[in-house]
Amino acid sequence: MSLTSNTSNFHNPLVESKQEQLDTIRIPDRVDLRASPRSRQGSPSHSPRLGPSRFINGERSRASFVGAELLRRLWGGRKQQSKRVKRKGGKVWYQKKRVKGVVVVIALVGLFFLVNWFMLLRLQDHRVGLHDRSSRNSSSVSVQGKVKKISKRKKQYNGIYGRMLALAAHALAEGQKKREPKDLWLEPVVPASAWRPCADQRNWEPSEGKNGYIMVTANGGMNQQRVAVCNAVVVARLLNATLVVPKFMYSSVWKDVSQFNDIYQEEHFINYLTPDIRIVKELPEELKSLDLEAIGSVVTDIDIRKEAKPSFYLKNILPNLLQKRVVHFVGFGNRLAFDPIPFQLQRLRCRCNFHALKFVPKIQETAALLLERLRQHSARPGTLDHYLVGPRAVSAMIARSDPSAKASRYLALHLRFEIDMVAHSLCEFGGGEEERQELEAYRQIHFPALTELKKTEKLPSPAMLRSEGLCPLTPEEAILMLAALGFSRKTHIYVAGAQIYGGKARLAALTSLYPNLVTKENLLSSEELEPFMNFSSQLAALDFITCTAADAFAMTDSGSQLSSLVAGYRIYYGGGRMPTIRPNKRRLAAIFLKNNTIEWKVFEQRVRKAVRQTKHIQSRPKARSVYRYPRCKECMCLTD
Repeated sequence: MSLTSNTSNFHNPLVESKQEQLDTIRIPDRVDLRASPRSRQGSPSHSPRLGPSRFINGERSRASFVGAELLRRLWGGRKQQSKRVKRKGGKVWYQKKRVKGVVVVIALVGLFFLVNWFMLLRLQDHRVGLHDRSSRNSSSVSVQGKVKKISKRKKQYNGIYGRMLALAAHALAEGQKKREPKDLWLEPVVPASAWRPCADQRNWEPSEGKNGYIMVTANGGMNQQRVAVCNAVVVARLLNATLVVPKFMYSSVWKDVSQFNDIYQEEHFINYLTPDIRIVKELPEELKSLDLEAIGSVVTDIDIRKEAKPSFYLKNILPNLLQKRVVHFVGFGNRLAFDPIPFQLQRLRCRCNFHALKFVPKIQETAALLLERLRQHSARPGTLDHYLVGPRAVSAMIARSDPSAKASRYLALHLRFEIDMVAHSLCEFGGGEEERQELEAYRQIHFPALTELKKTEKLPSPAMLRSEGLCPLTPEEAILMLAALGFSRKTHIYVAGAQIYGGKARLAALTSLYPNLVTKENLLSSEELEPFMNFSSQLAALDFITCTAADAFAMTDSGSQLSSLVAGYRIYYGGGRMPTIRPNKRRLAAIFLKNNTIEWKVFEQRVRKAVRQTKHIQSRPKARSVYRYPRCKECMCLTD
């Protein structure tokens, strides 16, 4: 979106508003005001000269004629002749009066067109002024004034940040020759590099798994399933049970039939964790015929509280396991606490996530193509490539690369703005009544419990949720954040995520400000993408690898499992050289609320301060996820 087009958009709603006002005025049948917006604006339909004035002049003519007849009868023929002459003169006077009226009307119409033309010229001057440094301040004030008036009349999702996007475009155009801030592509290296991976270290004997078998059917998307798998590994060790290779539940939201071995290397998973637990691919024959639900061996998320402590499993699950020989966990989303938990079990959790789960070659090879194209076919592999795509894919990347090509760094942006996230948030995003109805219909189908809760409980308003930072950032807010942080217009940006709510129109703000913005659909051919179509978890795996390997990663929703896992992986293997942008949404919400008045420089300063405060190096807070915060003694070792 160019700055010129933005300025044009400022004018159009004003024109439309005037049209709506004119539509409420009664217009004479013979006056055609539908030719064009300009003709409607210039219409003199409200002028007293068209309509009432015609009838008043007619009454005067009729009274003059009656008076002439009366005088003719009283004064005779000479007087009659005189009055006829006068009457004739009256008609001439009336005709002249009509001509004058028409001339005045035409003059008023012409004056209106002249003023309208003058105003258009003024708008053009403002467009040019926005590109002129010498008149930057006056142009900015003019743009702010126009958008402030527009925002009071029209609140469409694609126009909420029209003013800020125009200012961002101006700032990016001005800053093309400036250097980016030094800390954009860096972490505080010294404190970050003091932590090194050590979850692969073991200090126990293998578990024999004698107490029975644990089955898990994990729900959710690829990232939620990954967490469930590692939690199941820990529970199996805790209960001295044998783990059956986990299965993945089919979801009406994700609509993916992928199973564990479609995403992860099954043999590597089993072999790597053999020193920790016993893992088998399926139940033994004598247990396959059991009706697990009938015998009470099925345990759902309703039966286990969220983030249950190890003591819960020892007290409630172990006796059932010993009696029935099989326990089947269905769902198993976040059903194991992070604290308190024994040291070695916590380390096993990290070992599973960062070492045991490797993607299958099909995913690794396609992800390698994405990395290769994002880096402009450079021969230099990234810091995390070896861990993500494996040595074989890295060797193939180097063999295909151009040794003379200069490596191009890229930023990965995870836009968690799919319809399921948008609907579940209960927030509003500027789409008006149509948006509210669409999201409510989606909730009724996919989140019926939430719909019932809305009927029985008074939930926080969308405005309250937004002020508390509980709404996902929109694409417009995300791109404004990046521009304010100082990423130049030439930055290569990879956008991760499924179907963005609002479609291409919602991404228009991103592509207009950052033309080097791509997705996996842009970088891969239809033939290369075809094996992954209709498999959302496998597509999510491609996003996981591409985001994790990026030179910088920006999340837009801290509650997103993909963002959390990517951030943790970058900490674990990044050596303090893989910065992650974690916006404080509550502080950003307060800043964005002033989008109609705030100056760009002030916006820049406040956004940078809000993001800078999240970049400090810290160890894992108590009870927080080791997958997201692996800087803890169980997962990483702190060196001197």
